[in-house]
Amino acid sequence: MSYPKVVHHGGAEGVTGSCHQLFLSEACSVLVDCGLFQGDEARDREDLTIEFDLTSVKAVVISHVHIDHVGRLPYLLAAGYKGPIICSEPSAMLLPLVIEDALEIGFTRDKRLIERVLKQLTSQLVALPYKQWHGIYDEGGVSLRVKLQRAGHILGSAYVECDLQRPDHAERVVFSGDLGASWSPLLPAPRSPYRADTLFLESTYGDKCHENRRLRSAALLQHLQRCIEREGCLLIPAFSIGRTQELLYEIEHLIHKAGADSPLKQLEVIVDSPLAARFTEVYRKLKPFWDAEARRRLGSGRHPLNFETLYTVDDHGEHLQTVDYLSQYRRPAVVIAASGMAAGGRIVNYLKACLGDKRHQVLFVGYQAGGTPGAALLKYGPRGGWVELEGERYDVRAQVAALSGYSAHADQADLVRFVLGMRHLPEKISLIHGDTPARSGLKQVLEAEYAQRGLPVSVQLA
Repeated sequence: MSYPKVVHHGGAEGVTGSCHQLFLSEACSVLVDCGLFQGDEARDREDLTIEFDLTSVKAVVISHVHIDHVGRLPYLLAAGYKGPIICSEPSAMLLPLVIEDALEIGFTRDKRLIERVLKQLTSQLVALPYKQWHGIYDEGGVSLRVKLQRAGHILGSAYVECDLQRPDHAERVVFSGDLGASWSPLLPAPRSPYRADTLFLESTYGDKCHENRRLRSAALLQHLQRCIEREGCLLIPAFSIGRTQELLYEIEHLIHKAGADSPLKQLEVIVDSPLAARFTEVYRKLKPFWDAEARRRLGSGRHPLNFETLYTVDDHGEHLQTVDYLSQYRRPAVVIAASGMAAGGRIVNYLKACLGDKRHQVLFVGYQAGGTPGAALLKYGPRGGWVELEGERYDVRAQVAALSGYSAHADQADLVRFVLGMRHLPEKISLIHGDTPARSGLKQVLEAEYAQRGLPVSVQLA
């Protein structure tokens, strides 16, 4: 093996299970993320034990706390890893909540076992401020240090700069993690690093461009108005962290702009997810990490994540009562519930109860991995098809739509801008975290941009 070298343990040819091992030498490596596989990518991966050797791993660096980037951490700890787990300061507050929920849903309800895992995880966490170098290894002329920079994807998200030094070689390697879309609510857009020799770049939407913020906001308003007119529910499957808070932020703004007599002023917005409620509370505490626009709204006396018609549903009994009430009575309401791909969680009960009624709408606002109910609903729902939920078939009469503009992922233009914004452009780019068409489309565009500038580049599909 020649060094430095990267071995992918997930998240290279698909969009879940991100886990990348950067080797500086046989004795030194760093792991960037350790996520769960989802959808089709999880079908043949029932055994989630860590199969690769951890002997050389000096640190784990977490780009952000979405489950497809951190979900295998408990298995990493079980495999004997006792080194530092480095993440941003906001991520250090959010990560234990994510892991606790993941353990309860997919592993065990044993409170003592969960507490033991969380105690070990917390003891190994290193909260690293943005823009600060952190040394990981320095021995025999070989050294490695890392720095986190804001990625704009969710609160606490980061891209990772790795500074590698060997007696015969020095290199700056950058892992993008998941980059945020331009003008994402609440968070500042990512700024490109000064330089990269090698870049590992996500490509979730490498072949697509999102709607701009004005268009997506107008489209969301239309869905809210249709919800009121039809006296039905607008069901929005959304992950508990990131997307839920962005949606609340945008909905509050639409309600704020509406006239005093507008029905929007009385529209109930229900967050039916205890985890999302906990995350939203942490988001409120982390206001210093919000962008300038969000802080201005706070300064004017508004509460973007805690407005008057916002309700949260906590216990399971209240959840079942809410599902029953909204499915039977003509009461317009917006329901935001996990999971974002409708692969589990409380949103499934709403879908079961409401899909057969044309008064209701289902609105997807994020990527739907192949093999998930969300992907099936988007494909077959608009033409009156059916979907399988927890082993049963449900006909779809509700309206099904998607708003790509609310994706927390950068689109093709954002990704190209991130690369070309560097003062010293990378000569080696490896496209990861994307389906083959997305990676191929981004590869063509990047090669064309470099050719136009007369610059050399090697763009590879990982």
